[in-house]
Amino acid sequence: MRKCDVLIIGAGPAGLTAALYAGRAKLKTVVLDGSNPGGQIVTTHEIANYPGAPDDSGPGLIDKMVKQMNQFGAEYIREKAIEVKLNEDIKIVKTKNEEYQAKTVIIATGASPRKLNCPGEVALTGKGVSYCATCDADFFTDLEVYVVGGGDSAVEEGMYLTKYARKVTLINIMDKMQAASSIMEKAAANEKISWILNTTIKEIKGDGIVEGMVLKNVVTNEETEINACEEDGTFGVFIFVGFAPKTELFEGKLEMKKGYIVTDEDMKTNIPGVFAAGDLRIKSLRQVVTATADGAIATISAEKYIENKFKGE
Repeated sequence: MRKCDVLIIGAGPAGLTAALYAGRAKLKTVVLDGSNPGGQIVTTHEIANYPGAPDDSGPGLIDKMVKQMNQFGAEYIREKAIEVKLNEDIKIVKTKNEEYQAKTVIIATGASPRKLNCPGEVALTGKGVSYCATCDADFFTDLEVYVVGGGDSAVEEGMYLTKYARKVTLINIMDKMQAASSIMEKAAANEKISWILNTTIKEIKGDGIVEGMVLKNVVTNEETEINACEEDGTFGVFIFVGFAPKTELFEGKLEMKKGYIVTDEDMKTNIPGVFAAGDLRIKSLRQVVTATADGAIATISAEKYIENKFKGE
């Protein structure tokens, strides 16, 4: 059994920032994650919109965060949390090998974009395949871009991409787009946007970069191969078919909506002493910069909670 002041579950940007702030506040801090630190950002090869890191890579930025966290004494342990008990004053988090008792818990397990699960998608993620227009749009300036999805987010992201790409084609497996009529009206008026319906991507091809893909019509089963034009050499594939918050461990233990943890602006959940930060909580923008902000706020809230609840210990 190990005791700590702050136990952070998840080592993405939100969790690492929370750990940095907790360590700097002289709180005994443990970070648990079943994989290497980083979360989604480690798949990003270049970061252009994080303040102060215009030429950094995702792995490079995470390495800096880990070093900074370590400087302040927070401890990272590569173990997956498999059981939590959150309702008592002292929270219990169990891994396969250890039981942790913590005065506060910050949940920062993140969310992951839903994938198409087609050949080539994983290998070419960050090399033409993206799940974030705000992050990666400028890499496709004057190139062609294909956006997969038919909901509000897909169409809105497609319109955003028209600021950079010379042409944006929306691909939807359904026979019509599901976005709100007001959004569709704007998309229809944008001369850069077109769409292909009843279609999905069967395969994404390329040697180190997206160079082509195979589309399949789900009604006729007809397949069409699309290759990048010789001058461009590549095109973008942006996938917006939803997110999956990594919150299964907390189901029935915290207030949630559609799998996302509900918090207030101070990152407080409905259970005292339990906080959530990053992409797993209900929020309007999921970016590295908002994740780090959440992590900082969560730790400040946790610090205040400890001061009030465990005064004199």
